[in-house]
Amino acid sequence: MPGRSRARRVPVREVLGTALDLERRVMELYVALLQAFPRPEEVRNFWFGMARHEAGHCGALMLVEAIVKVDPARETGAKVWFDQTVVRRLRALLSAYLQEIRQGVSLERALEMAVDLEASELEDLVVDLLGVVRSERWRDRAVQMMIHDMGDLSYMVERYTKNEGLLARADALIEQRRGGLGRAKPRAKRAARS
Repeated sequence: MPGRSRARRVPVREVLGTALDLERRVMELYVALLQAFPRPEEVRNFWFGMARHEAGHCGALMLVEAIVKVDPARETGAKVWFDQTVVRRLRALLSAYLQEIRQGVSLERALEMAVDLEASELEDLVVDLLGVVRSERWRDRAVQMMIHDMGDLSYMVERYTKNEGLLARADALIEQRRGGLGRAKPRAKRAARS
């Protein structure tokens, strides 16, 4: 989010509720897609997995919330990039997508929605918020789960559409997340050598 002109650094406590609300809404959207695409089983299982991973993000944010509540010193100085205009845009996008799903969408359009959401700044915010836990291993695990989700999404786009542009976007998300994981690795290697 640092690239946004309206983004500002805010204390973790100020954005936890907003991030949790957005993650719940993304999870609900994936559940709506699960209901919209009960067959084939592979597609149904994909949407269920996406909803389950969003539930995991909600649980992780609730853990951060509990850590901050029980040990406020953990939050001291911890700030994340936050842009209220992005939040408004995501809320509007989620509402529009849910309405579109209720009216009926193709699988390609549903996958495009998923790529849009997974590319959103919300994923970056969740990773930033996990920093309160102060565990590089936990943060890396969260990024690995996001990479796994992106891999599944890329596979579904490749298998069920002929949209090369959408596939390129999904693949670019994997590389972007892998880059975030790679930056954390050198510190872990140094610590292991010490």
